[in-house]
Amino acid sequence: MSHSTMLHVRVDDELKTQASETLAAMGLSVSDAVRILLTRVVNDQAFPLELKVPNAQTRAAMEESRTMMKARTARFDSVDTLIDDLEKNRQ
Repeated sequence: MSHSTMLHVRVDDELKTQASETLAAMGLSVSDAVRILLTRVVNDQAFPLELKVPNAQTRAAMEESRTMMKARTARFDSVDTLIDDLEKNRQ
């Protein structure tokens, strides 16, 4: 198990507040975002790509998924029902 260390960063209060709210909408904390950033910098040897707040459809899908996981339920009763839904919604 690796040891961890505290990292102190000075930022404007308003920036921290806005960043915290935006990251929370993505399901992340500021600490999570810093760990992701530093891990990507090390792994890619470059500044990582940007993350965005999910759109309404993605947020709804994420919430549906969390609800189903908590209830241990599935959206479809069988594979046939899943395939029927996929075919019906094919673009």
